[in-house]
Amino acid sequence: MAFHDVRFPTAVTRGSRGGPERRTEIVVLGSGYEERNSRWADSKRRYDAGYGIKSLDDLHAVLAFFEERRGRLHAFRWKDWSDYKSCAPSETPAATDQAIGIGDGATAAFQLVKTYGSGYAPWSRTVLLPVPGTVSVAVDGVVQDPETYALGTNTGLVTFLPGAVPPLDAPVTAGFEFDVAVRFDTDRLEIDLSDFDAGSIPQIPIMEVRL
Repeated sequence: MAFHDVRFPTAVTRGSRGGPERRTEIVVLGSGYEERNSRWADSKRRYDAGYGIKSLDDLHAVLAFFEERRGRLHAFRWKDWSDYKSCAPSETPAATDQAIGIGDGATAAFQLVKTYGSGYAPWSRTVLLPVPGTVSVAVDGVVQDPETYALGTNTGLVTFLPGAVPPLDAPVTAGFEFDVAVRFDTDRLEIDLSDFDAGSIPQIPIMEVRL
């Protein structure tokens, strides 16, 4: 499966619906107690972009995007307006938002992650698609010059250049915006032109993919 490094029309994603999904198996015992097992270590997102189409121009943009992706064949970027920052949606990302590692004086590469929760069982989400120009990195609380590290925009890896490797026991943190890797979950779009001024596609299922 190929990945196209292009973002689905953001005006449409703003009006979409969806969110995280997990896979849990539950067995109810004869005693009434339950045994629960998580099939997935990480959640996956599902969306419906049909709700976001407000005009014929929106419909045309989605149709063109669908055709270029060849339906379900190619994955692409998706902006989840409910969760696209290292901080809360109303805040501005800061270099100290998310812990991404501890320096040891030798390790140069650190993976961007976003951690959810803090009490019982925090979950760290690997961030593979940071938005270029939005990432800031700090070592021991000091914001680093972007010239001292390289950013993998399709891997989420922050790689410090020689001479800038974080020293022993120095916390490495980052702030960023990010996208989700998704694909269409259909090979067919059903276009409704009964409302000629706007038009609609009742359902455009989108699902997150693992890269």
